[in-house]
Amino acid sequence: MNDIKLIEVKEEILSDNDAAASELRKKLAEEKTFVVNLMSSPGAGKTTLLLQTIAALKERFRIGVIEADIDSMVDAEKIRNAGVACVQLKTGGFCHLDSQMVKQGLAALDSPAFDIVFLENVGNLVCPAEFDTGAVKNAMILSVPEGDDKPLKYPLMFSTSDALVVNKTDMLCLSDFDIDILRGHIGRLNPGMKIFEVSAKTGEGMEGWVQWIVEQASAFIGKTD
Repeated sequence: MNDIKLIEVKEEILSDNDAAASELRKKLAEEKTFVVNLMSSPGAGKTTLLLQTIAALKERFRIGVIEADIDSMVDAEKIRNAGVACVQLKTGGFCHLDSQMVKQGLAALDSPAFDIVFLENVGNLVCPAEFDTGAVKNAMILSVPEGDDKPLKYPLMFSTSDALVVNKTDMLCLSDFDIDILRGHIGRLNPGMKIFEVSAKTGEGMEGWVQWIVEQASAFIGKTD
């Protein structure tokens, strides 16, 4: 009897996706379209943060959005009502975006027409961290009600993100969330990660996050004031 052949399906899928994501990033560099992948758990405030960010940047950059949900257009409608071009990706059960999905979304959006495209990934702290979307930068949101221990529970998400937005800081007085403890966890996982403390609801602290986007996008697309 022949030996059983073992095929590591997940590794093969991830390898194929990584190759496609690398090609997509090359294309974005040629187009000069800066793509930011926003990730978080459900309810952390991705859409609220995105709307605040768009409001601060829309006079300076041409902005588009790709929304991803398992089966909903609620967030896309909010973006559209804000006067921003938006494409909805229904993942049909998939708990993440991958580079092929993003490629389709960018084509539908006509990405060369935009300076910045935000991807609002599916709400999940596990799967989105495993799949390279082809985005230029990855940013994640952690809300105060979720707790300061999440880097211990979901280390890959915190390790693969370039920036962290700690959202809902207006709720700190109602919580035992400790920013210093969170920073300590992150320092051991990803010491180069940028951390921004904001309340997307009140607008407090948004300046630092917005300025980071401005600097990263301007450097990528070669935009000067």
